Amino acid sequence: MDLAFSPEEIAFRDEVRTFIATHYPAHLRGKQDEGEELSKEDMLSWHRVLARKGWVAPAWPKEYGGPGWTATQRYIFSEELARADTVPILPFGINMVGPVIYTFGTPEQKARFLPRILSGDDWWCQGYSEPGAGSDLASLRTRAERDGDFYIVNGQKTWTTLAQHADWGFFLVRTDPAAKPQEGISFLLIDMKSPGVTVRPIITLGGEHEVNEVWLENVRVPVENRIYEENKGWTCAKFLLAHERTGIAGVARSKRGIERLKGIARTELDDGGQPLLHNPFFRRKIADLECDLTALEFTELRTLAGEAAGRGPGPESSLLKIKGTEIQQRITELVLEAVGHYGAPYFRAFPEGSNAYPIGPDYAHRAAPTYFNMRKTSIYGGSNEIQRNIIAKMVLGL
Repeated sequence: MDLAFSPEEIAFRDEVRTFIATHYPAHLRGKQDEGEELSKEDMLSWHRVLARKGWVAPAWPKEYGGPGWTATQRYIFSEELARADTVPILPFGINMVGPVIYTFGTPEQKARFLPRILSGDDWWCQGYSEPGAGSDLASLRTRAERDGDFYIVNGQKTWTTLAQHADWGFFLVRTDPAAKPQEGISFLLIDMKSPGVTVRPIITLGGEHEVNEVWLENVRVPVENRIYEENKGWTCAKFLLAHERTGIAGVARSKRGIERLKGIARTELDDGGQPLLHNPFFRRKIADLECDLTALEFTELRTLAGEAAGRGPGPESSLLKIKGTEIQQRITELVLEAVGHYGAPYFRAFPEGSNAYPIGPDYAHRAAPTYFNMRKTSIYGGSNEIQRNIIAKMVLGL
């Protein structure tokens, strides 16, 4: 593997860096580092800027509105976004359902949905997990019964991220209860404004309204909104999850997180009055973290090289997911350790409407809520225990 960028790639990097510096919305600058809550408009404003440039979907083929970039260009782009600490582009439309639609959808479905995913006009959410079907996703119980040109959908989904803002959702539903678990599932696109769809908030330990439960009661969904064949939705689900797990690794963002951690460690002092970064025990923890992240980055580069050669994500996406989420969690653990007692008052978030002001430096007041929020990363997208089973089966042949 040649890790040196070509002159053309260096020119591309400079172009991306200049574009971000010039066009990133001023009202978003610093919000990531300061841990400020992002509104729906905050999350969409950068999306729209990139959409107008034609850069919002780096991995999409050119024929569907993507930029037609190489794997290396996509890697450079993600590095530059993380370096500038931009608001992340929400993955549900661009990285999840969009590729499913252009891979398995009909020409009519592609024409209807893909342009609005690119523009940000449609906000998507993911209806996979259920109270009794998380990592064991094939045990889902949400039913869809055929009624002429419609499906009648009944069931419950949970942990549905940002569904309170969603225009559309992509749902796995059981269309043949008599079939084997993975053979009786279909992939439906559901208008979240449909009668019978109810979204109820779940407030996280950090005090955020990020996830929801979604109830579906006699929701009528046109058959034309089914992607791929009836009872073959598991094929779409596996395709989507492989791409989701690769994205969950978050290597570029973790590199930014470690730099932020180092900045905190230069400021906060240990019991001896020295900066934490000079403390050999704390410095070793950061060094171990950086070594693991470097190894993960090379694994991600190998995965990208495989995609460039025409191979889709394989079992290595499970490895990326496991190590990537573990590293993300360790970063938040060390940030919380570094801020010490400044983090303690915020193990519970201030109630809505409170006029209390955070104690200590600005980087401290979100340390505990972020730590708690990141406990989820080793669970969503298929728990890390399940990913180890996949590796054992597909790589080790156990």
